[in-house]
Parts: sequence; C-alpha cells; structure tokens
Amino acid sequence: MTFTAWLSLLAVCCLGAMSPGPSLAVVLKQTVTNTRSHGLAASWFHAAGVGLWAFATISGLAILVAESEAAFKAITWLGAGYLAWIGVKAIRAGKASAFRVNTGKSVSVITAGIEGAAISLLNPKLAIFFIALFSQFVSPDATLSDQLIMTATAALVDGLWYSIMVFLLSHGPVLKTLQHRSQLVNRLTGGILIVLAARVVTL
Repeated sequence: MTFTAWLSLLAVCCLGAMSPGPSLAVVLKQTVTNTRSHGLAASWFHAAGVGLWAFATISGLAILVAESEAAFKAITWLGAGYLAWIGVKAIRAGKASAFRVNTGKSVSVITAGIEGAAISLLNPKLAIFFIALFSQFVSPDATLSDQLIMTATAALVDGLWYSIMVFLLSHGPVLKTLQHRSQLVNRLTGGILIVLAARVVTL
C-alpha cells in the first residue's frame, strides 16, 4: 500500500468514526454515568470490534455474510434488538440513574468495555461500510502486512476518536451541563438509539 493510498484510507476512516451514531451514545453514557475509565474501556473495546469487522471484510468473510440473505437478516435483527434494548433502558432511567458520576448503581469497567464491543460487533452496517471502503484499497496482490495496516488504521482511528470524546466529556463545563440535564440527555440518547434500531431493519 502506497502512502498516498493510506492517507486516503485514513481520511475515510476518520469521517466514519466522527459520524454520530449509537457508538457515540454508548461512550457518552459510560463516561458520564460512571467514570473516564469506563468511557475509555467502551471506546477501545468498540475499536477492537471495529478491527474485527475490518479484518473480516478484508479476508472476505463480510462479503459472504452480505451475500447470504438469511445470515444478514439474523445479524441485522440481532443488532437492531440490542440497540432498541439499550435505548428503552435509557428512556426508562430516572433521575437517580441518569448520567451521573459515581452515583447510583454503577457497572464494572469490563462491563462497560463489553457494551462498547457489542455495539460494534452487533452492527451489521459496519460490514457494509467496510465492504464499500476496502473494495477501493484491496487488490489481488495485497500482502498480509497491507491487510494488517488497513485493519489497524480502522481500529486505531476509532479508538482514538472516542478517547478524545471521553476526555472532552469527563471534565469541565461539558460534563456539568450534561449532569444538570441528565434525565433529558438520557431520554434523547435512548430515543436516538431506538430510531437507529428502526433504521437498521427498514433501510
């Protein structure tokens, strides 16, 4: 892979990571509800899931899934169900459990990480995104090192972007504003997740 091609890949990965969606909602929830460590765990476990999707796409697994209607439908409904489930949980949360730091019932850092991984692994749209993306860069003579570079680029960009978001949310006026409007933010986040879940199965 040439340096110019890698820069193009990097730019597209950055745009994909910065797009608002369920991943940002989960990272925000873990950061504000629990601690910075929870948000970072969600970020990097999510990045690991992104890396797995990227590698699967490059190796041809995601293409096979996309061509199998039954398998793709199963993944689609599973991912939509997960998005809807965490969306309903967020909407039903009261003030005592809505976006507060170190109050109410908290979860472990590992649990936060698992939620971050699940939101990426159960998102079949990532497979389609990576099929479209890597088809522009994968060639028949691509080496294993080229494949690993592409995989690492996608995962590292994802993890670094959400880590930046965690540090922005975990201190200063942004966090105080979210805490003051905690229940409203919780309900808005839940609504966004449910809408995204509906779009997964209707588009």
